[in-house]
Amino acid sequence: MKDYLKVGISGVRGIAGETFTPQLASAFARAFGSYGGRGSVLVGRDTRASGEMFEHAVIAGLQSTGCQPILAGIVPTPTLLFLTRQLAARGGIAITASHNPAPWNALKFIDDTGLFLSLARAGEFYDVYHQGEFKLVPENEIPGATVLADPMAGHIATILNYVDTDAIRRAHVRVAVDCCNGVGALHTRPFLEKLGCEVFTCGDRITGDFERDPEPAPENLATLSALVRDHRCAIGFAQDPDGDRLALVNEDGVPIGEDLTVAFAVRQVLDHHVRGPVVVHLSTSRCVRAVAEARGVAVHLSRIGEINVTEKILAIGAAVGGEGNGGIIVPAIHPCRDSFAGMAIVLELLATTKKSVSALRAETPSYFMVKDKLTIRSEAAVGILRAIRRRYEKEELTLIDGVHVDFGDRWLHVRMSNTEPVLRLTAEAPDEARARALVNDVRAEIAKM
Repeated sequence: MKDYLKVGISGVRGIAGETFTPQLASAFARAFGSYGGRGSVLVGRDTRASGEMFEHAVIAGLQSTGCQPILAGIVPTPTLLFLTRQLAARGGIAITASHNPAPWNALKFIDDTGLFLSLARAGEFYDVYHQGEFKLVPENEIPGATVLADPMAGHIATILNYVDTDAIRRAHVRVAVDCCNGVGALHTRPFLEKLGCEVFTCGDRITGDFERDPEPAPENLATLSALVRDHRCAIGFAQDPDGDRLALVNEDGVPIGEDLTVAFAVRQVLDHHVRGPVVVHLSTSRCVRAVAEARGVAVHLSRIGEINVTEKILAIGAAVGGEGNGGIIVPAIHPCRDSFAGMAIVLELLATTKKSVSALRAETPSYFMVKDKLTIRSEAAVGILRAIRRRYEKEELTLIDGVHVDFGDRWLHVRMSNTEPVLRLTAEAPDEARARALVNDVRAEIAKM
């Protein structure tokens, strides 16, 4: 689907030079400046080859509306969110397609609270774009751009103040990291070395290309697994290109799944920081719920999408939350997905429990999850979801985001992706056979249409 452009709650994304062009990026930046009003706007990006090109386009679009770009350069997306609030900027634009392959790029829009635009605000913003009535300023009112000297400082200091750095440093953990040639290639090693870790890296070059599929799923982590084994590391960390997602590999080089990242973080926050509710989205493994409920803590479910999880975290005053794709959200640091906060909290868990990743995994209830996807257009999803809803109408349904079916001992979630032209099929059960059966049942239902 090379003609596809995705516009929605997760920003605007497409294939660079095809559906997503500098002209389009500049127009969205003009719309953002017109929508938010004049003031400073943070701009940051990941390491994609098209990033610098889109950065120039975004700068021009913002300047044309009288907004002053503050350039953070190549930084993690959570850092850009943190900076937007720290510097009291009018907003921010992150230039990154996150887990999408290298040919893709995107703009993610941040409001003045340091959060991504809510569904309502995103709708208002896109209306401004479509109307095309931008508030352009005369030549003598075009502001210059400024460059931040040390954009990571405040974010990293906040993380280090949150965790028990002394305990982590005493543990002197041997860590392997796959940075996916993304923002972590610049920032992860120095961050972990501040925590006293001995660090071994792969995917640590700023080349504009990703040496593996950028999604840190288990099937993409063979190089990291070998690195863990070769250097006898206690743990392996895998990041995505913009540094908001984190996956774990145990001391034997075996990936344990992205949901375990959230489960481990929830355990550590509840045990050693603060007790409070937990928020995860509908497709997150029940192992997270089991960890929270074992500690007498309620778990609340949200729609998919970082801002949806974050808004619910803030609304109920949750202690911690996240997305099952390895996106840990600790509001005391900043209410956003953050692999750097995640690494620090998981290292603190290792240090305070003095247990291996395998031992911690064994203490966490185990479920089997199957993820599948079908490439379709958004308009086709309506009929499919209606059919799935009819198919399971006698079961417990949640319809806030596609169709979520709860069978008691297992669940199924069918929804249209926020970031790709695909229908996502996710199922979880106590064993692989029952999880796969659920996904196969949906595929068979779709095949009849």
